[in-house]
Parts: sequence; C-alpha cells; structure tokens
Amino acid sequence: MINSIKNDERNLEMRRKLYGNSVQATCEHCLHGRRSSDGKAILCPKKGVMPLYHHCRKFEYDPLKRIPSRQPKPQKFTKEDFKID
Repeated sequence: MINSIKNDERNLEMRRKLYGNSVQATCEHCLHGRRSSDGKAILCPKKGVMPLYHHCRKFEYDPLKRIPSRQPKPQKFTKEDFKID
C-alpha cells in the first residue's frame, strides 16, 4: 500500500511539464516548426506552412522556443522607507 502511494506521487511528478501543464499547444512552441523569415507563419516539415497559433496532432512542446514574459521593474525606494521611528 505504501509503495503504491509513493509510485503514484512519483508518476505525478514525472507527468508535470517544465512550465506547468497549462501550456497552450501552438505551432509557435512546437519542436518541429521553424518560424518563417517574415515571422508571420511557421514552416512545418509535417504539415507545411501553418499559422503561428495553430497546432496539429504532431505537436511536441519545445520549452526552448518559449519567450518568457518580462519581470516588472523594482519599485523606487526612498531613505524614508527604510527609516525606523
């Protein structure tokens, strides 16, 4: 019984993807596709020319093609913010 619980937990961890399980399938993030020179389409060896936000059954997620969102700039602090009264 205890071993089956540990195996279930391990299987859940192995199923988790690098950036979570909520990654949207798009040709833009597919392992097979390459962005065209104008940047408006994906050149796919499996399906041909595809729109950026389309996907097919051959989709395989490539985490290296993901462009992360920018971090917000840190707040500006003054000396009064660190002053203890």
